[in-house]
Order: sequence, then C-alpha cells, then structure tokens
Amino acid sequence: MVEIRLTNTKTRGKEAFAPIDPQNVRLYLCGPTVYDRAHLGNARPVVVIDVLVALLRHVYGVDHVTYVRNFTDVDDKINATALSRQQAGAPGTLEDLIRERTQETIGWYHADMDALGAARPDHEPRATDYIAQMITMIEKLIADGHAYARDGHALFRVRSYKDYGKLSGRSVDDMIAGARVEVAPFKEDPMDFVLWKPSDAELPGWDSPWGRGRPGWHIECSAMSYELLGESFDIHAGGIDLQFPHHENEIAQSACAHPHGDFARVWLHNEMLQVEGKKMAKSLGNFFTVRDLLDKRVPGEVIRFVLLSTHYRKPMDWTDEKARAAEDALWEWRVLTKGVEPAAEPDPRVIEALADDLNTAGAISVLYTLKDDPAKLLASARFLGLLRPDMGAWMTQDLAAIDSVSVPVADVLAGLTQQLTDLRIAAQESKDYAALDALKSALTEAGIEVRMSKTGVELVAGPRVDAQKLGTLL
Repeated sequence: MVEIRLTNTKTRGKEAFAPIDPQNVRLYLCGPTVYDRAHLGNARPVVVIDVLVALLRHVYGVDHVTYVRNFTDVDDKINATALSRQQAGAPGTLEDLIRERTQETIGWYHADMDALGAARPDHEPRATDYIAQMITMIEKLIADGHAYARDGHALFRVRSYKDYGKLSGRSVDDMIAGARVEVAPFKEDPMDFVLWKPSDAELPGWDSPWGRGRPGWHIECSAMSYELLGESFDIHAGGIDLQFPHHENEIAQSACAHPHGDFARVWLHNEMLQVEGKKMAKSLGNFFTVRDLLDKRVPGEVIRFVLLSTHYRKPMDWTDEKARAAEDALWEWRVLTKGVEPAAEPDPRVIEALADDLNTAGAISVLYTLKDDPAKLLASARFLGLLRPDMGAWMTQDLAAIDSVSVPVADVLAGLTQQLTDLRIAAQESKDYAALDALKSALTEAGIEVRMSKTGVELVAGPRVDAQKLGTLL
C-alpha cells in the first residue's frame, strides 16, 4: 500500500498518515461563509483537498473515504443583506430571507467549484440545520465547567483547557495583545470566546436556554463535524488564516465537550494567495472572484492547473503569465491525447509526488515528461482533475477540428516524424531540399514545432495545433 505522508500543523512535522479506520477515512474542510461569490483564495483549499480526497480513495478505496465541507450561513453580512430585502418589502420572515439568500449563494458556489473540476463532498452541512446540536454541545460545556452563561451569552472559558494555543504555538497570555479579542463586561477573561449570542428583532435567532439568539462562529464546525464524523476523525483542513483563532477554538471546545475523543488527528493548512506578487485586496484593485475569471474566459481547467502548480504549504501567486503557460500546456496535452484511451493507472511518479505531502507541483512536473506516452499522460492528468472530457468546452471549436482527424494526433506526429526523417535523408543525398522545406513549412503552419539536429528529428505540438491541417499531411 502507498504510504501517504502529510505535514501536520499540530505537530509541526511530516508524518506517515495512519487512518483511525482504514474502512472509513474521515476528512473535514472548513467551507465558505455564503454571503457572496467565492474569491480565488477560497478556491485554493477546495482544489487542493479535492486532489487529497482522490489520493485517499485511490489508496483506501472509493467507498472508504468520507469528505465533509460545511457552509456557514449565519453571518452579519448575510443578515444585513436579508434585512435590507425585508425593509424593501420582500415577503417572509428574516430567517426565510436569509435562507433564500444563502441558497442563492450556495448555488453560485457550486457552479464555480464545479467549473474548477472539484467533486462535491459526501456531506455539505449548513450551520442553520445544526442549531439544536450546537445548543446541546454548549449545554454540556457549561455543565462541565468549561463555559458559562451571562447576559444572554454563552462563553467558553479558554483557561479551562490546558492545551489551548498548541496548534498555533502561542501561550494564552502572549495571544491577548495581538489577538482579535472582544473586551466585554460579560467576559470573565478577555480570551474567552462566544459560543452563543443574543439576537434582537432585526437579527435571525433561535430559542435557547440563554434566550433567543444565534451561535458563535467557532461552535458550528465542532458540532457539525461531531455529528457527521464522530468525536475522532482523521484530517481537518483549511486556510492558514483559520489556524487562529478559529481552529484553535474548535479544538478547545471539541476536546472539552468530548474528552475521550481526539477531534482531528491531522491538521492541514494551505498558505495564502497573492496576485502578481501582492496580497489580494479590494483596496489594491486586485481582488477578484472565481466567477470574475470565468467570465473573462479564463477556463476553469486553467485555474485549477495554476492552483495546483504551487505546493499547498507555500504562498501561491496568481499571474497572467502562469495562466497563459497553463493554457498552453493544456492545449498541447489535449491535442496529444485526443482519441486516446487513458492508461489503466496514472504514472507511479504522480502518486509518489502526491503521497509526499500532497506535492501537486511535483505531480504536474511529471506530466511534462509523458508526451511520448499519451495514454499515461491522460490517466495521470485526469487523476489531478485535468484533461477530463467535461472540462474541455473551452476548446470546443478546435476539438471539432481535431475530431476530423481519424487517428490520434500522437500517431499522426509519429508518422510525420518518420516522413520528415526520410525526406531529410533523401535531401542530403540529392541536395534537393524543396520537399523537405515544404513539409517543414506545412508543419509550422499547423502549429507543430520542428526540431532537427544531428541526432534526428523531433516534432512538438504547440499550444495551438490546427488538427485539420495536420491530418492532411500524413
């Protein structure tokens, strides 16, 4: 069996992955807060974990992996949008309007992630569907002395959990000065965080032992992961920006509510995204959503390629140059693999790279070495979610031209290489280079790079192959 090694943020080291139950490998990814379109940074963990899930299913079996990604549908921005709709005369309660807005946004999210080739998780819980479970968890934390109720709030006692700060590597006292903590009269300690907060008439709310209110952000993932994956599961993933306080707080409340469990054994955090070397920010004018790129006719497959071209633990820089290079590579590979049946298995080097801390950049580098084996190239690329039939619509017109070629392009190139070699030998003997030059010119016009050296002839499909012209040359 392939040994998978992953860098565990919790232990700060690369470890051999050993699932709790190989028959049910369980993974949780913190999903989006659905108040608007997903920006490009939101897409990075989705695409990275999509590849991880494919690897886990390859190793442990398709039916032996459970993947959960949540939707946070309780949020001040969502509330504000729903309230403005209600004030504008939209029918329904505030909760109804929030549901309507988040349903719309979830639809956008699905469409955008589908365009990137990311498979839907096995479970996509919405926070508002798990309010009762959150209340139950909070009640237990209060009963066990790890939380307290005051002024309509329920708060977690951070200092009641001795291991608080281990994930982020900071002590509680060191955190107070630099953390985004809310100083409030109802808190026993500045580091205590909200599990439940009151709602007024203009905010969504649910009945609870502490009055009408709504959950804090952190309790949501703890409750949903417990209900769907149990008190111990294998992998918890998310962006590095969630490490503190969100993931730190998740660990604390889950460990205290279920002291016999491990919560998540492995923590994976992807680094942040930049644009042309700068942090993506609206103030810099370089902030864009996945939909913005798709609407500018940047193919989802190209976006996926670029996202996977940098190791998940390194900052990823989106540039126009990278997008163009990705598109060129995908063009060439789609041409080379047109009409080819994929090999039964991807190249072992692809699996080896992914098993080494999900080295997607290394796996993509392997693809460049497989041009002489289109079947293996196709199987390997598809394992990474590339060159899939459903993601090639951006090449529609050119694919139609390629369809007109009755044999695979790779076979055409092989035949033309031999033809060009024979013409070269004949020309060297007769000193008449007319036929050789004519074929070289025709190949160039068809988008084929001709490389001739002392060692022989090599034909390389460029990013824009005219397959119809190519097919007439053989």
